[in-house]
Amino acid sequence: QVQLVESGGGLVQAGGSLRLSCAASGRTFSRDRMGWFRQAPGKEREFVSSINWSGGAPYYADSVKGRFTISRDNAKNTVYLQMNSLKPEDTAVYYCAADITWRGKGFGSNYWGQGTQVTVSS
Repeated sequence: QVQLVESGGGLVQAGGSLRLSCAASGRTFSRDRMGWFRQAPGKEREFVSSINWSGGAPYYADSVKGRFTISRDNAKNTVYLQMNSLKPEDTAVYYCAADITWRGKGFGSNYWGQGTQVTVSS
């Protein structure tokens, strides 16, 4: 079983930066794609970014491309999300995810972290 623990959320002003961390423990397969989703109040959960532990090919939603950077540290079993030039519309609960796949209707995941709140003030 894979366990995911997020950290690094908080309150930041518009234009600021924040780095989220996701520590993975338990059974982790190299083929599993990991990354981040987010959910704002009144909205559905949406895909943000993903990366392969072995392949390392990053993928980003259009809304964050050019501002967010996903990375990994396999020695620490940790995935990071560096968020720069933050906007108020980035405010959401951010969830770490493992084993991300395309389900035909959108991206899905088999494992989820508990979520960490990111609030961007104007």
